[in-house]
Amino acid sequence: MQYPLYVHRNGNTGFRASFPDFPTADACGDSFNELMHNAQATVEAMYDRSEQLIPAPTCNTTELQALQMDDGNGIWVFVDIDLARVTSKSVGIQVNLLEGLLQQVDAKSRDRRMTRSAFVALALIHELKTQDG
Repeated sequence: MQYPLYVHRNGNTGFRASFPDFPTADACGDSFNELMHNAQATVEAMYDRSEQLIPAPTCNTTELQALQMDDGNGIWVFVDIDLARVTSKSVGIQVNLLEGLLQQVDAKSRDRRMTRSAFVALALIHELKTQDG
């Protein structure tokens, strides 16, 4: 699956990047090719043999550009994450929410530099853990 990655120059010689769908996965590399390889490897290693939910990729460019990580000094690229290498996968669902609630979700998502899907998945995980405890 193709996941968006926001890429910046890292000094004069390298690159650094962040995934909006994977807030804790950052990558760097001395070359653009090395960055892309490291980004892919970072996410795949993060989810290898994991029961964590892998969020669906955010492909809406308007939503991506609204994120705080898009400071206008980098570029958006897409990285192919090989989901065959991981044990978990996401499933798309349709959910109806009150408009005001959705606006709050979007605001909190932007504050935390993550996509709507990632924020909702984390909220659901938190709620399920709370109910079990």
